[in-house]
Amino acid sequence: MFITYLIIAITAISSILAFNNHAISEKLLFSPYMINSHKQGYRFLSHALVHGDWMHLLVNMFVLLSFGLAVESYYNLFFGNKGAYLFSLLYLGGIALSSTPSFAKYKSDPGYRAVGASGAVSAVVFASILIQPLSPIRFVFLPVDIPAFIFGALYLIYSAYMVKKGTDNIGHDAHFSGALFGLVFTGILKPALFVGFLGQIGNFLGF
Repeated sequence: MFITYLIIAITAISSILAFNNHAISEKLLFSPYMINSHKQGYRFLSHALVHGDWMHLLVNMFVLLSFGLAVESYYNLFFGNKGAYLFSLLYLGGIALSSTPSFAKYKSDPGYRAVGASGAVSAVVFASILIQPLSPIRFVFLPVDIPAFIFGALYLIYSAYMVKKGTDNIGHDAHFSGALFGLVFTGILKPALFVGFLGQIGNFLGF
């Protein structure tokens, strides 16, 4: 489970450095306009190394720690020596692919900017949901656990709604795209997971 800890360490260090040096954040943040006009394609990945504030960083890294260790462990179990490499691709692909809709939408807008690893974290979370759809998830404000697949469905519905509504500054499109990437990428690597996913949900619902 070395990769999850490594990602957290690198992200925490770079984000903390950027908190104290605005130029670092400016250089690494996601700017579709700079990618399109100045060919700075590295920003498709680098924006995950910086965050808006301490809370943004802590929440993302806590969720990554909570789900990433389990997913990395499963990847190692499923794919052996290739597990660490494929888990890294899951995370990096989640960063890049989750930003694609925003790039298409805002590539001519010099004012649009985004930071954070939320898209990649969503990819890891939804890879976990595909592998263990019935695992319990509890929210602080709810007294009961809910199955992971129900949380996932609600999360996707909420993200799609907020993308359409577009009234806040949160990258809901990145959350949605990252989540779908995590599901599809993991399922393509091990198609039997789709069968197991549907079978577990069917048993849960009594089908």
